[in-house]
Amino acid sequence: MKVMILAAGKGERMRPLTDHTPKPLLPVAGKALIEHTLIQLVSAGFTEIIINHAHLGQQIEDYLGDGSRYGARIAYSPEGDQGLETAGGIMNALPLLGQEVFLVVNGDISTNFPFDRLKNVTVDLAHLVLVKNPDHHPQGDFGLDVTGRVIDSSERKLTFSGIGLYRPELFLNTPPGRCKLGPLLRQAILSERVSGQEFDGFWMDIGTPERLQELNVLSI
Repeated sequence: MKVMILAAGKGERMRPLTDHTPKPLLPVAGKALIEHTLIQLVSAGFTEIIINHAHLGQQIEDYLGDGSRYGARIAYSPEGDQGLETAGGIMNALPLLGQEVFLVVNGDISTNFPFDRLKNVTVDLAHLVLVKNPDHHPQGDFGLDVTGRVIDSSERKLTFSGIGLYRPELFLNTPPGRCKLGPLLRQAILSERVSGQEFDGFWMDIGTPERLQELNVLSI
């Protein structure tokens, strides 16, 4: 199974740290944030990696190279300086991702999620990993029903972790260009074609300098 790491965000909330360094390359415990994710994926048996980039993206290519020193093969999907948003970035990379189910991981999260558990999941259009709502996102995103189907309305909502499995068919009827993932997912959820699972282990969205500092303290 191929994996795409989303690394094209500008990291506006991370400024001034991201004025000269792309957010995925910000340091955590002596390694770049994206490097930790890459190492976890390879350890779980995922070695075919596609990384998109936009803002200062050449730095990511220069830093990670072809992936051989991590035991991976990395291909890049550049999007220019502005980026294409999440769904637009995935659609732009579909020629690299192929026709089978693929895994997408946000490049600005830190987690101990066991990625190998996703290898044998049956996917209709999408399968999402959901986590308990962090303090900065108390309203959550989606719910889960008793069958493991993701639902849009629920008394108990969870937060989308940025880890998901997708079939290329999810994106087929969407024109190329800038496009967010949320509306596509909600349309598929209404069609009852999205499954999910809850993960109760460690997960952080590293969206601000304060959270980056907190993660570095936790990593000591």
